[in-house]
Amino acid sequence: MERLLENSMYAARWLLAPIYLGLSLALLALSLKFFQEIFHILPHVFEKTEADLILVLLSLIDMSLVGGLLVMVMISGYENFVSQLDIDDGKEKLSWLGKMDSGSLKMKVAASIVAISSIHLLRIFMDAQNIENTKIMWYVVLHMTFVISAFAMGYLDKMTKHDH
Repeated sequence: MERLLENSMYAARWLLAPIYLGLSLALLALSLKFFQEIFHILPHVFEKTEADLILVLLSLIDMSLVGGLLVMVMISGYENFVSQLDIDDGKEKLSWLGKMDSGSLKMKVAASIVAISSIHLLRIFMDAQNIENTKIMWYVVLHMTFVISAFAMGYLDKMTKHDH
């Protein structure tokens, strides 16, 4: 009975595979949105002010960071929790593939969230004259919460690795 339960629980990890596949569909949706923004901006690029163009470009950078985060979570999550990827030796292989455990994945996700939040905050600051001061204050507080959380996670991770 115990063996059956253990084997069932171990096999249940495959329930995560469709979730990681779904993340690849989310990456497709993000790519479509990215190119939609490019096609919207190109015909009007000479009509835009420098600040407006920078705001659009920051949105594109934001989308690329989210895309990288999706790829990282999708591939390393699959490798850590479902099954190791079998990539032929002759094919191109990501340098971090197989080297990222769940702890380092959490740190990468936290760092990515801080980077995404930084870009968003920069967009807010560039449009500060159109935003209430209290809203800007809350954006900064939220960003600092992300920064402090990422720092605390890194510190705790360093402490636990140091103890072992």
